[in-house]
Amino acid sequence: MENAVLKISHNDRLERYKEIFLSTFELSACTFGGGFVIVPLMREKFVKKLHWIEEDEMLDLTAIAQSSPGAIAVNAAILVGYHIAGISGAAVAMIGTVLPPFLIISIISLFYIAFRDSFIVNIIMAGMLAGVAAVITNVVIDMTKDILKQKRLLPVAVLIASFIAAHFFDVSIILIILICGIIGAIDTIWSERRTKTEQGAESLQTAELSLSKENAASGKEGLGKKITAAYKDAAYGNTNGRLSHDAAAGR
Repeated sequence: MENAVLKISHNDRLERYKEIFLSTFELSACTFGGGFVIVPLMREKFVKKLHWIEEDEMLDLTAIAQSSPGAIAVNAAILVGYHIAGISGAAVAMIGTVLPPFLIISIISLFYIAFRDSFIVNIIMAGMLAGVAAVITNVVIDMTKDILKQKRLLPVAVLIASFIAAHFFDVSIILIILICGIIGAIDTIWSERRTKTEQGAESLQTAELSLSKENAASGKEGLGKKITAAYKDAAYGNTNGRLSHDAAAGR
C-alpha cells in the first residue's frame, strides 16, 4: 500500500494527505454520541463521495475497528488512512481524528462548571442524543443489508445469535467478538479449502477430457494413462505425482 503512494507525484501525495486530514478532522469534529456515529460519516465520505474504498472493504474495516482495543473512531480512521495511503496515511488520519476532541475538551474543561449547570446546554445534549440514536440505527440497518446481500446462512445466524446474547443475556461484548472471530476464521479456512478442491476437480476434468481426445487420435493409451495420473496428482497437490522421463519421452 505504501509503495502505491510513493509511485504518485509529490504534489498528488500531499494533496491526498491533505484530503485525508481535512476529512477526518471534519468528521471527528462533527461526531457526537460515540465512535459508531463516525462510521456512516466515513462511509458517506470515502465510499460514496471520494470512491477511495469499496462498500465491502468499509464493512470489513468497521468490523476490525470494533474488534480492536481502543476508541472505534480512532481505530476506523487509522485503518481507512492506511488503506488509502499506507502508514503515512494512517498517521495523518489519526492526527485528524484525535485533534478536534482534544481541542474541544480542553476548551470545555476551562468552563466546565458553567456548561454543567447550563439549562440550554442540557437541552442541546438531549436533542443530540436523539439524533445520535437515529444515526446509529441507520448504521445498523446499512450493515445488516450488506450482510444479507451475501445470501449466506452463517453470517445471518451469527448476527441474530450475537444480538440475542448481548441484548437478552447480557453476554460480554468481548466474548461475543472473540467467538465471532473464531467462527469467521474457521469459515474462511473452510471456504478456501473448498474453493481449491473445486478448482482442482475442474482442472482434472479439463485435463482428462483433453487427454481423452488426444488418446483417441493418437492411440497411445499407455502414455495417456501415465499423463492422466500425473494430472490427478498435480490437481490434488501430490508432490510425488510428476511425469517420469519415460512417460514424457513416450516410452
